This record gives sequence, C-alpha cells and structure tokens, in this order.
Amino acid sequence: MAENILEVKDLVKHYPLTQGVLFKKQVGAVKAVDGISFELKKGETLGIVGESGCGKSTLAKVLMNLERATSGQVLFKGEDISQLSGAALKSVRRNIQMVFQDPYTSLNPRMTVGDIIGEPFEIHPEVAPKGDRRKAVQDLLDVVGLNPEYINRYPHQFSGGQRQRIGIARGLALKPEIIICDEPVSALDVSVQAQVINLLEQLQSEFELSYMFIAHDLSIVRHISDRVGVMYLGKMVEIGSDEEIYDNATHPYTQALLSAVPVPDPAARESRDRIILSGDIPSPANPPSGCRFRTRCWKAEDRCAEEIPLLAVPTVLKGAAAHDSACHFPEVRVQAAA
Repeated sequence: MAENILEVKDLVKHYPLTQGVLFKKQVGAVKAVDGISFELKKGETLGIVGESGCGKSTLAKVLMNLERATSGQVLFKGEDISQLSGAALKSVRRNIQMVFQDPYTSLNPRMTVGDIIGEPFEIHPEVAPKGDRRKAVQDLLDVVGLNPEYINRYPHQFSGGQRQRIGIARGLALKPEIIICDEPVSALDVSVQAQVINLLEQLQSEFELSYMFIAHDLSIVRHISDRVGVMYLGKMVEIGSDEEIYDNATHPYTQALLSAVPVPDPAARESRDRIILSGDIPSPANPPSGCRFRTRCWKAEDRCAEEIPLLAVPTVLKGAAAHDSACHFPEVRVQAAA
C-alpha cells in the first residue's frame, strides 16, 4: 500500500454571519466544510464529487491555505500545515499546487505566457532552474502540448483548452507532489475535456503526482480517479474506490447522483432505476439535524433526525459493498452507468 501524502482530519470551515453596522454581532455561521476527514495516497487520484454549493471548492481553498481552517488538521507528510503562515506556508505551497476552474480568469491578461509560467520561479528562487529560465518555461509548454514559440503570446490569444494547459504548466513549474484540480474541465467543450484529462493522466505517470480532482461530472471522475469521495452540504457522505462507489454505492445521495448520469444506450437508459430527489438543498447556515440528507431522502426515519451518521464501514454490508458510508440504513440499490 502506498503511503499517505496528505491526511485531512475533522476539517471545519465556517463563515460567520453578522448583523449590525457599528457593532457587528455574530448571529450564526455558514458551515461550508463541517468535519471532513480523508487521506490522499502518494501517486493516486482522489475524486471529490457533489452538487454545486456542497463545499468542494471551499475544501480545496482550505487545503491550500487560501482560506484559514476554523478547526481540524491538514497533514502533509505528517506535518500539520493548516495554521502555517509566512515562510513556512510558502515552503509547503511549493509542493501543493492548484489548477483553477476558469481558464479565462485564472491567468493575468497583462502577462505573457512566459511570465505566467515563469512567475513561480520568481516566488521560489531556491528551486528555480540554474540555467536559462526561458528554456525551462519553453520545456514546460512542450510538456503540456503547446508550441514553445508561444512564450511571448498573451492569454487572449489562446483557446480555453490551451489556457487550461498553461495553468497546468504553471502548476508543474515547481515540481510539486500534489496538484489540486478544482473542476479544471467544467468550462471546456467535451472534446477538449478529454484532451485535458488525458494530459493530466500522462503527467501523473511522468512526474509521480498525486491529484485531488474536484468535479460534478461523475463520468469524468470515474475515468481519472482511483478513489472517490461524495460530499453533501459540507459533509463527506461516502468514500471508497471507484468500483465500490460506482458499482456498489450504499448512500442514498450517491445512488441518486449515479442514477442521473447520462447513458448512451437507450435500452439501458430505459431499464435503469432513476431516483428523483424532492426539495432543494438546505441552507448551509441552517443545516438539518442528524443526517443532513434526511430532508430529501426516501429512507429517512426518526433516527435520521436525531443521530448524526458516522462515516464508517457499515457492519451490515459485506464484500464489495464494504466501504465508508455515512448512512443509518445503507444498502446497494443502484448500479452505476457506464
């Protein structure tokens, strides 16, 4: 078994809600991330899925320390980095880089591609190439499939897929061990998505990278991920290998997500058991008691309102279905779509 390169323990990020003008008083909190724990192993890809607003991007920002955690731990190679600042944080960030969702806003339009990709060398001169930095930037462009002669062009001269490749090249510049991909292909055309996903897989093999891949498209996540974690309203509700999640989902929310995945085969689509959830996602400022999914769950009982389900292997399930699930009444119901 590969070693854990990143461990997240009971991570919490709450945003205070205040009222008043001169004397602001906290009257509540938006519980964007509320007690999440998981591990990322060296060389693996952990996919994080869930509806918009479930806390996926906030989780990524907290892991990068772009947002300070309210409580909990983020351990990188055994060291808690959640409360680091200054030079110590700067040193850790060299090893954990991020590819952002929108390739149109994550690149400075006033900087050339060469300056954008080479900027990490200015921030971390201790790991900058000893020789020609221009050559190093051109090599990075070549690695991500772009013409090295484009080094003097500006972002507006590239397509969306090419811009995302530039963002990936920037993330690779410092030779990190972990790259957090925050929905890196959601703004791209389907054909371009496939190209970027294939590039990420190629780079992972070449540079021995570990990925945390955030997305809402379950088909893409299955293609690239070794393990998958499912989030709902700031909580992790199920986590396991891609086979365990896609073929033996035990949490009702995961089953509902899988039942909505598009299926190309009309016969398979007609025979599939589709789950339609009722109601809207509750507010993260006032989540339901007990299980947060209970207000939309067809299996909810009194216990679900009174007791918070633990993310653990259900004792009632055996074999392939035995993976962590936060449900009082887990069962295998829906088979995943191809």
